Amino acid sequence: MKAKQIIFSGVLAACALPQLASATNGMNMEGYGATAMGMGGASMAYDNGTAAMMNNPATLAMMEAGANLDLALGFLAPQVKSSAGGTTSRSSADMFGGPAFGWVRKQNGLLFGVGVYGQGGMGTEYNGNSIFALTPGMVNRSEVSVGRVIFPVAYNVSPDLNIGGSLDYVWAGMDLRMAMDFASQMSPMMVPGGSASGVITADAGTGGALAGQVGLIGGANAAGYFDFSNDNDFTGQAVGTGYAGKLGFTYKVNPQLTIGGTYHSKTWLGDLNAREASLSLLDKTGVVAEMKIPGSISVKNFQWPETYGLGFAYQANNHLMVAADWKRIGWGNVMKDFRMVFTPTGGGYVDATLYQKWSDQDVVMLGAAYRMTDALTLRGGLNMANNPVPDTYLNALFPATIKNHITAGFGYAIGKKSHLDLAFSYAPKVTATSGVTGITTSHEQYNGQLVYSTHF
Repeated sequence: MKAKQIIFSGVLAACALPQLASATNGMNMEGYGATAMGMGGASMAYDNGTAAMMNNPATLAMMEAGANLDLALGFLAPQVKSSAGGTTSRSSADMFGGPAFGWVRKQNGLLFGVGVYGQGGMGTEYNGNSIFALTPGMVNRSEVSVGRVIFPVAYNVSPDLNIGGSLDYVWAGMDLRMAMDFASQMSPMMVPGGSASGVITADAGTGGALAGQVGLIGGANAAGYFDFSNDNDFTGQAVGTGYAGKLGFTYKVNPQLTIGGTYHSKTWLGDLNAREASLSLLDKTGVVAEMKIPGSISVKNFQWPETYGLGFAYQANNHLMVAADWKRIGWGNVMKDFRMVFTPTGGGYVDATLYQKWSDQDVVMLGAAYRMTDALTLRGGLNMANNPVPDTYLNALFPATIKNHITAGFGYAIGKKSHLDLAFSYAPKVTATSGVTGITTSHEQYNGQLVYSTHF
């Protein structure tokens, strides 16, 4: 197969399959590429394949002249449970998968390429008998996925200094089916302040589907149900696109020690829009029939945060390399709140803002690689971070609470031109209780990545 055909086929495969969606470092993956993931996500200062375009693009310049192609598959298996009043419900969204693809070519010290990688996300699904089902059969679910088409460039400035960067086309998809009890959740949001978890404002308009129905949300047994979800494994009901960029460098201090650093910009994504959505107003007792109002919904200013980090790689001897990175993810700037505007058919609006107030996240990544033979390399690592989600505003549909990961993996050379890399990660359980709903949610996770690489 010709190089152009390989690239085109890889792009089609990556775009046609569902992207990874779960929660690791906040909503970020803990490691991009099996090499980096096996080493706790550390990736700033050594050659870690084409996944470097998601990590530090300057390390791409460490590759040999010629072309490199990586084809990857990954899975995320979150185990999420929520409890209230002595009853526990388990999320059935316990397996997400997705491919990645990267191609680069280097000549005369200059490298360019293209790749398609899943950035991350999160997702849960509770069936119609869960603690979230305010009426029988009411499914509550969320799914957020973000991916990138990346165009990297890297250059050998000198034998010791490499620089790199990328321009990224970013897309995001979101599904949401969320019930909100009026007495405990919606009513406080209509009078901001105190223990309110957000703000809701509404205008029934004149003659539209919402006119005359706003009164249904009053009363101790009233509830609302936002629904924009297509249950499609390939894309969310609400979608948006935009762009972002990265810069990076590596510098060889001496033959053993290399340092590296990178900066990833905040995204510039348009609003995530769903043309088909609904808002149901209902009485939990069933005395008043559910009023399902059709319309459209727009998720406002959903962005991925800026990230910057530094790290080093130390080649202790011919067999052992150790690496350590520090990364800061600016969740605090982009996850202050979650705002969606529902526009009913015929006019009016419901503007709902749920407070998030995430904190910035510091991630420390430690890894080691040991070359057992010319063909086999073993890897291991730790990924340690703070939980960016405050208990006060924890929403069980968005439990991005994971803190630490233990990782392991290996690489195996298949001849002189190709190799396989495999990595696994385990995130120990984190348990937190929402200060708004009183619901306790636990989250642990198993992840894996497999990458086939070839040089030609």
